[in-house]
Amino acid sequence: MKYVDEFRDPAAARRYAEAIARITTRPWTIMEICGGQTHAIVRHGIDQMLPDGIALLHGPGCPVCVTPAGIIDAAIAIATRPGVIFCSFGDMLRVPGEGGSLLAARARGADVRMVYSPLDALAIARAHPGREVVFLAIGFETTAPTTAMAVLQAERAGLANFSLLVSHVLVPPAIEALLGDPDNQVQGFLAAGHVCTVMGYREYEPIARRHGIPIVVTGFEPLDLLQGLYLCIRQLEQGRAEVENPYSRSVRRDGNRAAREAIARVFAVQPQRWRGIGDIPASGLGLAPTYARYDALRRFADVAVPPERVGECISGEILRGVKKPTDCPAFGTRCTPEHPLGATMVSSEGACAAYYRYRRPHALQATTTGGTP
Repeated sequence: MKYVDEFRDPAAARRYAEAIARITTRPWTIMEICGGQTHAIVRHGIDQMLPDGIALLHGPGCPVCVTPAGIIDAAIAIATRPGVIFCSFGDMLRVPGEGGSLLAARARGADVRMVYSPLDALAIARAHPGREVVFLAIGFETTAPTTAMAVLQAERAGLANFSLLVSHVLVPPAIEALLGDPDNQVQGFLAAGHVCTVMGYREYEPIARRHGIPIVVTGFEPLDLLQGLYLCIRQLEQGRAEVENPYSRSVRRDGNRAAREAIARVFAVQPQRWRGIGDIPASGLGLAPTYARYDALRRFADVAVPPERVGECISGEILRGVKKPTDCPAFGTRCTPEHPLGATMVSSEGACAAYYRYRRPHALQATTTGGTP
């Protein structure tokens, strides 16, 4: 608890907010690029501590949220095949595709199992040699190393009944895409500390120079976020555009060498479709040709990933920072965590889920009176 308290000290938070107010002379718009940071900002009211004119936008930093609906539909098609055990992280079970969810497929009889790691799926494959075990591999650079390790262990063990439905995505190309969006309002970024723990932050340096935009590597506790905001606003006020790393207790410029080498060995960079955003060049990781035999879409060659459709959910605009969850007419009524229209209401890192939990009137009342929202 001492470690947590150190980064959640109310007096220190107020001092940071006062320092931000002192250096702020004009409006600025800053985007955090991590769903965990979004939840911390909304939960602790960090955006409400800032001076008028400082706007925080929530970017495409939720791995569940950016996984396209077509991948969910392909997952369901594979999961319902005879002899398949389909494994997924818990949040993914409830994410709607065009044809329902993995949870609904399980209710109809598919053998869909929640796991905490691709290594859990690997253990299931060892335990069931007569079944095809498929793992839905999603996430940013943070989770890609564990997927790579699962592939390397499957190769070492000679497991022929293990495969992956891969939808890993990369953060720097997404930032480039956001900055090229005609609706872009972002003037500074808070980079995700856990992604940078794996990959380092060298890739962000040319983005900052090319676009003239500050990028601050930031952690997830309230004081981490307030410090990141202070440094980002200070750069904006001074006319600088650099990468700063106050999260040095976890992040080094070159990241984690072993994790990066595992990613580079198992995966190849490819174009990737993002839910609600569309195709972003060089923004995904697919299995390298050497490991193509572990690709579930090759193993189940008749399963296709259908194109995205535009529906009522405005998750694309939310993920691009164009709108807030409360701008959606379905928010909290036709769209709830129990009956979500889109992934941003399902995931524990989704912006809509954060606003639903912490920013609805009854949630605010419960928070201020000591209840549970």
